[in-house]
Amino acid sequence: MAPVFAKRSDGYELSDDKTRLNLPLVSEFLQGAYWSRNIPADVVRRAIEGSWCFGVYAPDEGQVGFARLVTDYATFAYLADVFVVEPHRGLGLAGWLMDAMFEQEAVKALRRVTLATRDAHSLYQKVGFTPLARPEIFMEIVRPGIYARTQ
Repeated sequence: MAPVFAKRSDGYELSDDKTRLNLPLVSEFLQGAYWSRNIPADVVRRAIEGSWCFGVYAPDEGQVGFARLVTDYATFAYLADVFVVEPHRGLGLAGWLMDAMFEQEAVKALRRVTLATRDAHSLYQKVGFTPLARPEIFMEIVRPGIYARTQ
C-alpha cells in the first residue's frame, strides 16, 4: 500500500506514518477516554503496532488527532480509538480523518467494518456506518475495568 498523506489549506496534515505518532499523547488521551479508561501505555503501544493508524497534525503543534483500524487488510476491520484533542475540535478534523480513511482502496475492499460508539453516531454515519443489520448474529466478550486490574 502506498503511504497515506493529505494536507488541508489551513496547514493540518493527515498521515498513516507510525513514526510520526506521539505515543505519550495517544496514551494519555486513551487513559482518560470512556472506552479505554486507565489503559496502560504498553497496551496502547502494542495496539498501535498491530493496527493501521492515522494521525492528524496541526501546524507547529504536532499531533492533535488519531484513529486506528484493526484489520487483516483483506476482509475485516474494526475502527477504534478515534479522537481529536479539545482545542482542535469543531474544525471538521474528525470528519476529514474519517473521509481520508474510508477513501482508501484497501478499506473500500473490506467486506465488513465495525465500530462501537456511545456518542458519535453522526460522524460515522457520514462515511457509511449503519446500525447492525442483524445484531442477533454478533456476540462479544466484555471485560469492564480490565485496565484497572493490571496496574
